[in-house]
Amino acid sequence: MFVRVKRGSNVPISSQILEQVQAQILAGRLASGAQLPSVRQLANELGVNANTIVRVYERLSAEGLVEMRHGEGTFVLAKPSVARLEHQKITFQEELLQLVRQARMLGFTRVELRKLVDDAFASAAETSTGSSK
Repeated sequence: MFVRVKRGSNVPISSQILEQVQAQILAGRLASGAQLPSVRQLANELGVNANTIVRVYERLSAEGLVEMRHGEGTFVLAKPSVARLEHQKITFQEELLQLVRQARMLGFTRVELRKLVDDAFASAAETSTGSSK
């Protein structure tokens, strides 16, 4: 499992880690049954507090992507069902609508907002592939 943290980013470290692990699971790069690094191991590798990793793993568990087994570790579950993915897409669309409304209230134009989205998309692609500018 490859995870990269960008210090100084506006995106909280826990969100960066969560998004990258989610993407790897959903893309099949982390197969069903694969064991994730221990909380302590991943925290040490990334130079973050172990509680940050615990929160990430708990969130992944709540989303049905991993199973935390006391004393054994954290394991990737089978891919979520189509219905669950559809629910997640609807939730995403609702959150995006809220962000667009907020952007409009802040005075962003459509062109400026599209530029922000394009930049964020490129940054997320860069993060998931491990390349840097």
